[in-house]
Amino acid sequence: MIQYILGGILASLLGFLFLLKLNGNKKNKKNEIRDECVKSSINGDLRSNGDTDIIIVGAGVAGAALAYTLGKDGRRVVVIERDLAEPDRIVGELLQPGGYLKLIELDLQDCVEQIDSQRVLGYALFKDGKDTRLSYPLEKFHSDVAGRSFHNGRFIQRMREKASTLPNVRLEQGTVTSLLEENGTIKGVLYKTKSGEEINAYAPLTIVCDGCFSNLRRSLCSPKVEVPSCVVGLILENCKLPHQNHGHVILADPSPILFYQISSTEVRCLVDVPGQKVPSIGNGEMAKYLKTMVAPQIPPQIYDSFIAAIDKGSIRTMPNRSMPAAPLPTPGALLMGDAFNMRHPLTGGGMTVALSDIVVLQNLLRPLRNLNDSASLCKYLESFYTLRKPVASTINTLAGALYKVFCASPDRARKEMREACFDYLSLGGVCAEGPIALLSGLNPRPLSLVCHFFAVAIFGVGRLLLPFPSPKRLWIGAKLISTASGIIFPIIRAEGVRQMFFPATVPAYYRSPPVE
Repeated sequence: MIQYILGGILASLLGFLFLLKLNGNKKNKKNEIRDECVKSSINGDLRSNGDTDIIIVGAGVAGAALAYTLGKDGRRVVVIERDLAEPDRIVGELLQPGGYLKLIELDLQDCVEQIDSQRVLGYALFKDGKDTRLSYPLEKFHSDVAGRSFHNGRFIQRMREKASTLPNVRLEQGTVTSLLEENGTIKGVLYKTKSGEEINAYAPLTIVCDGCFSNLRRSLCSPKVEVPSCVVGLILENCKLPHQNHGHVILADPSPILFYQISSTEVRCLVDVPGQKVPSIGNGEMAKYLKTMVAPQIPPQIYDSFIAAIDKGSIRTMPNRSMPAAPLPTPGALLMGDAFNMRHPLTGGGMTVALSDIVVLQNLLRPLRNLNDSASLCKYLESFYTLRKPVASTINTLAGALYKVFCASPDRARKEMREACFDYLSLGGVCAEGPIALLSGLNPRPLSLVCHFFAVAIFGVGRLLLPFPSPKRLWIGAKLISTASGIIFPIIRAEGVRQMFFPATVPAYYRSPPVE
């Protein structure tokens, strides 16, 4: 018996010494692997080996805000952006109050400070010499809550700077050329540095936020991009708008014109031109078009500033894109921002959707300690596509529907719908507060959107039938209802009826975090 006991003790001692030796070998092996990682990164192969949790492609509004949000939650984030210089764009300059509330939720509200941003308290609509002012319903909110308008580049730079203050967030300048895939799972990205060196970067999760011109989205979604129109951008200097601190929408022919303050001395003008082609800037056709077709429809208070901006010659154009979210759930990767989902910029809802999506994703990722199980994470993150729908789809649908209603048309029913919309909003009260709460992102409810949209149509029919209905007017009224249905229902169908109106019936709505 004593021999067995002594033998057991000796065996345990030898086993313990063996385990110590084995552990030492493992540590040496890990150091060798780390040395090899550093060496391979010099040779153009940056393997995270646990040093990076998330790679973000793009540092625009979505990418920069996401980098700060995830970094603040303790994630080790690498952001790869093609150009870290201040962007110069003619869109993404108006943040609705709903978006500002999301900015507060993400602790990024100070990014609209020190950039000469302007408070936006509502909209003013102009049509045929008449105008009506629509104020945001801000009574229930803190006095700081309002819309904000600014230079897009200044806003983005402020968010990039704030993200880079976190020790676990690193911004790299480079162009991502492809996603790295292994057995159907995205492992990272291949990117080219400014010097032309190609580097592989690896992380458990890659989030693509490379904007409306994304060259990576086809790997992660089924894009159906429409270009209903192009926008022509001008900056009016030292111009005083008729309604201070309000965006201005002119229901012009053939399509709307926008004005809003982007600094204390500058007003942005965006002229919508239907179709995918615009008059040439180089040969003077654009200046002629703006002076002969657009200028006569501009409010007289800003006419001279508009002409001066044309004469200055700083005219820029950009296509307006619309793309419903159609994700292909892929292990190891996620799409966000304009790379994932776009809508007409008429309502200025793009940044609100992006920031709202970031809040949803942040809440989903918070319970997870690591992201290495790509298959389970992918299944879990399918709930992201459902949870984001009510807000995103409402803003998307409103943008598409309003643009079609606001465009001029020779069709009598479309004309009546346009007139009815302007007069309905001019009634004030619930007729104005409901739609402006939708537009501002303060109450983005799908059912409210549908109710107000058809209330406009019914209001239009009522106008036609008073004081005495006639067969012709009855026929136009029927066409008006049909036209309204033809405008909104295809957009809702593209967004997804079930996810938009009944998200709780979608199984992904109830996904719980994977067990770690």
